[in-house]
Amino acid sequence: MNALSEQILSELRHLLIEMSDGGSVGPSVYDTARALQFHGNVTGRQDAYAWLIAQQQADGGWGSADFPLFRHAPTWAALLTLQRADPLPGAADAVQAATRFLERQPDPYAHSVPEDAPIGAELILPQLCGEAASLLGGVGFPRHPALLPLRQACLVKLGAVATLPSGHPLLHSWEAWGTSPTTACPDDDGSIGISPAATAAWRAHAVTHGSTPQVGRTDAYLQAASRATRSGIEGVVPNVWPINVFEPCWSLYTLHLAGLFAHPAFADAVRVIVAQLDARMGVRGLGPALHFAADADDTSVALCVLRLAGRDPPVDALRDFEIGELFVTFPGERNASVSTNIHALHALRLLGKPAAGTSYYVEANRNPHGLWDNEKWHVSWLYPTAHAVAALAQGKPQWRDERALAALLQAQRDDGGWGAGRASSFEETAYALFALHVMDGSEEPTGRRRIAQAVARALEWMLARHVAHALPQTALWIGKELYCPTRVVRVAELAGLWLALRWGRRVLAEGAGAAS
Repeated sequence: MNALSEQILSELRHLLIEMSDGGSVGPSVYDTARALQFHGNVTGRQDAYAWLIAQQQADGGWGSADFPLFRHAPTWAALLTLQRADPLPGAADAVQAATRFLERQPDPYAHSVPEDAPIGAELILPQLCGEAASLLGGVGFPRHPALLPLRQACLVKLGAVATLPSGHPLLHSWEAWGTSPTTACPDDDGSIGISPAATAAWRAHAVTHGSTPQVGRTDAYLQAASRATRSGIEGVVPNVWPINVFEPCWSLYTLHLAGLFAHPAFADAVRVIVAQLDARMGVRGLGPALHFAADADDTSVALCVLRLAGRDPPVDALRDFEIGELFVTFPGERNASVSTNIHALHALRLLGKPAAGTSYYVEANRNPHGLWDNEKWHVSWLYPTAHAVAALAQGKPQWRDERALAALLQAQRDDGGWGAGRASSFEETAYALFALHVMDGSEEPTGRRRIAQAVARALEWMLARHVAHALPQTALWIGKELYCPTRVVRVAELAGLWLALRWGRRVLAEGAGAAS
């Protein structure tokens, strides 16, 4: 066990040191399909097309069957791209299966828009649906009528602006509304809105309009984004890239949840990341990437990390996102995010600032079992629950929540893991352990025994599945589809396993002490 703990610490340290390359993000069906569509020429991209076809599920759709709301964008995009690649082996069969899948699917946007709808759904889905209708004739596809007025309102607003500033949030979905390259300009990384799909679309329009000086920079960006997937296939790209603020911020925040933030094994790597964050944090806050708009979520987690590192960051960085006593992730967003307000609460408490309204909002946004499951950036209820428990307990050593503890223990699967889908996942099991770690500190002996039993079962499940330097595959983060920020997830997996190992040793030591 000691050898495994050392191996985990070593892998975590290497992950932190690597976080200077823009970030690691798993491959995206949606963005790869769109990039192939805008690339136009099948030649030289056969491996990427083969990868796309291989991701199709047995039911004909793309994306996890556990989370059907997030399957429309990748399935529409893959269908339309493969429709144009008919001569390729398997393409025609994939199109037929996808058509049958979409015909059978209930329309989640028939009457209203779900709170946790994918990013840019109001712009992307009607556009893909319209394109499919003109291409494939009278097929009985879902039409997403509730999204149409939202798209129209957004297009009216965009029509009044000649060019959006670099990094504007709406640039992330440029592929769904942009027609002229003059409405956007590549940022310093060569991207349009840190989106491979948007960048590929802009590049195609720029070539058509003869605006070629920036095309070389977009090519370099798309190649770098493809490398970030670690798929080894040219043309396979991630859902978002770079994530050079989000990745280090969330990774260090996760280390804090596991009690690892101040571990000497990471001191040098943490010092480098904190110094960079401190230099970049201004009065307007931070976004997921250096050249993207600031938002309340990244700003809040960065403030937490800086404060945990002993810095005194400017709390005013959050004020631009404050509406009453709540925080919006981006100004003008359709609905508030529970996890953004959880992170804002945590930051305010760490900085010693009043946060009664935000605390009330976080407490009020639970389900009847006392857990948090109404979340727009992550599909699993275990993510906001772990973070909410940490935020609510911050500065309150006697904080207890019997209802949430009972529900969390009840949700553990027979195999010892946790998961919002049909199977347990390593990432989600780690989040459960982070929450139990906080709760254990203020529990009575009976409660602590129940927690220890749950942790022992979780440890057994994790040990049976742990592989050194494994690449996480399960996509649980909400973008235009579900995606996996690989290093962020791997840090959570390793930190959860390390916590369970240490917990097991402590329980054994306490048992030996009681026996003697």
